[in-house]
Amino acid sequence: MSSTATDKPIEPPVCAGPDLNTKKPNFTLPPGATDCHAHVFGPSAKYGYAPDRFYSPPQVFLQDYLNMLAVLGIERAVLVQSMIHGTNNGVIVDAIAESQGRLRGVALIGENVTDAELERLAASGIRGFRANLVAGIGVQFAAAKKLAERVKELGWHLQYLLDIENFPDLDRVLADFPVEVVIDHMGRPDTRRGVNAPGFQALIRLLRSGRGWSKLSAPYRTSTGAFPYTDITPFAHALVAAAPERLLWGTDWPHVTLDSPMPNDGDLCSQLAVWVPDARTRKQILVDNPQRLYGFR
Repeated sequence: MSSTATDKPIEPPVCAGPDLNTKKPNFTLPPGATDCHAHVFGPSAKYGYAPDRFYSPPQVFLQDYLNMLAVLGIERAVLVQSMIHGTNNGVIVDAIAESQGRLRGVALIGENVTDAELERLAASGIRGFRANLVAGIGVQFAAAKKLAERVKELGWHLQYLLDIENFPDLDRVLADFPVEVVIDHMGRPDTRRGVNAPGFQALIRLLRSGRGWSKLSAPYRTSTGAFPYTDITPFAHALVAAAPERLLWGTDWPHVTLDSPMPNDGDLCSQLAVWVPDARTRKQILVDNPQRLYGFR
């Protein structure tokens, strides 16, 4: 049937919600532990939804997220702006303002963002901006580098979501970037190719160079199995062995667009003890590294 001018636009599908019955992790997190990757959403009536979004958010909000953190024993967090609200970063700016110093943010910005807006975001607790090269959301590679020049004086970093095997020379490409770069989700490694694959080795070289960071997060995005995602463990071990001082950890709550069974955030947190058995190194990843990168006090 053909559409007419009176037809309502088709709404993108609503994502499945997270498991709100959060389990306690199987180890005690250190004081100051930080979730460095999560998304929160606000009401459409207040913040608006991006018309070009390809999903709609589950009906969970900031308080649901904070409740989950309380069960895990996490004191601080970094909110990453999702494509749901586009470049209107109001939902994370407002959350940071209400958090009494517990939260920081990573924004979505456009090429035409004004200096005044960048300064406003920085003053509000934003510490970087994101480019999603997997879904083509936000500024892409060349534009991101130009924006990085503009945010250098603000002390920001650039966060990339990418498939690492598409960038076998990533360390060379990013060597002259004006700001440090964070690679989401361990670079979304191709588990079939193993830790010696060219792109993953480029990621390791980038971290060792002192110019890059990576997040131990979202194993379900590229694992070929269910929890505990054992095919991802060798990649986590390789990163920890190479550069623990350049690693962060995140829940990726609320696990949007996930088709496989929804993980429990307590299980995901417990998995960190498998990836990082040494408690001192876990503290470095959970507390010390986020404090350096995001400016927690």
